[in-house]
Amino acid sequence: MASAAEQLASNLNFSTFAKAEDLKKRLWFTLGALLVYRLGTYIPLPGLNPEAFAQAFQGQSGGILGLFNMFSGGAVARMAIFALGIMPYISASIIVQLMTSVVPSLEQLKKEGEQGRKIINQYTRYGTVLLGTLQAYGIAVGLESGNGLVIDPGWFFKISTVISLLGGTMFLMWLGEQITSRGIGNGISLIIFAGIVAHLPTALAGTLELGRTGALSTPLILAIIVMVVAVIALIVFVERAQRRLLIQYPKRQVGNRMFQGDTSHLPLKLNTAGVIPAIFASSLLLLPATLAGFANSANMPAWATTVVASLSHGKPLYMVLYGGMIAFFAFFYTAIVFNPKDTADNLKKHGGFILGIRPGERTAEYIDYVLTRITVLGAIYLMFVCILPEVLIAQTGVPFYLGGTSLLIVVSVTLDTVAQVQGHLIAQQYEGLIKKSKLRGGKRGR
Repeated sequence: MASAAEQLASNLNFSTFAKAEDLKKRLWFTLGALLVYRLGTYIPLPGLNPEAFAQAFQGQSGGILGLFNMFSGGAVARMAIFALGIMPYISASIIVQLMTSVVPSLEQLKKEGEQGRKIINQYTRYGTVLLGTLQAYGIAVGLESGNGLVIDPGWFFKISTVISLLGGTMFLMWLGEQITSRGIGNGISLIIFAGIVAHLPTALAGTLELGRTGALSTPLILAIIVMVVAVIALIVFVERAQRRLLIQYPKRQVGNRMFQGDTSHLPLKLNTAGVIPAIFASSLLLLPATLAGFANSANMPAWATTVVASLSHGKPLYMVLYGGMIAFFAFFYTAIVFNPKDTADNLKKHGGFILGIRPGERTAEYIDYVLTRITVLGAIYLMFVCILPEVLIAQTGVPFYLGGTSLLIVVSVTLDTVAQVQGHLIAQQYEGLIKKSKLRGGKRGR
């Protein structure tokens, strides 16, 4: 089966693309929205001392602030109005997803279709406001506690910081929704994608500079490039991989006509959890180092210093915990987003069944069994993709932006966007064929 990129390459020609007016408008709108986002990452917070904050950030760039800085496109390093980025919205979305599996009323809303989805999205927006307000207030207090970071500390600075950061997050949430509805691709994912890609040239230039100064040898740089290409190929292969369960539908009679039973497939992705496990694991493991950086190391107990040192990049304890947490969150998040019982009930309602498996509870058990087995492979894949670059970063000092999490996000978003572009081009060609057939039919009728 050809990938979306291969189909796009085979079907794309200048005449087809030139006729796709709607696609061109969507592409221009997406590029314009991402340009607005990038401009916003350079607007600093009012009342902040940029030079003092830049010096303070250098000592914290290896912690969780470095991870958030990657997702925000460098806005954290400049403490811009988009410093919170879209992370409060993502956190609120995950919390609401967890609650839909626990709270019966939310679970019922999830089953009500489009109307229930709109109500759940509204709850997600409320959660974004709450989380964004708490995080913005925490950032304001943290900035005031630093030496010389704030020009005029006080409640006016706190209120202006909360309004600026929360307004930036809500604007990005709205911008992402506009990209999804009027542009190409998933808007929230594209905003994160744009932030990572914007810093990839700097990371590559830093790697080449290390080679020029002799810190990295030329064979090692070539090996890094080969490894990155191989990891990207692995991500593309696994993200497209599916385990398809054959679904059989029985024969049915409508009036005096007998219709033959149909067959279809139930696709189960090898990596159902996506990039969420890697983000969760990275955030939790980088939290102790970040807290230790803000605290005074002289007042820290010996055991805390030892724990923080053991959880730094490249250490064995860090690698073991990182891999274990990725595996845990891979199974945990897969159990949240995919319910075998609901899938089995839907198949039973529509008369579908898996060959050799009794409909109902037996089907749910079989789907859960298959899903568990492929999730094991998906967790191993995530651990390999995320830990291999971490080892390389710790041993050679390659820039952080070449990590496994960033590669996962960039490749996954690219695949989804290319698939949508392919869908628009196919729709354009299909509409052209329909118009030609109508014209031919009209000529014959005359």
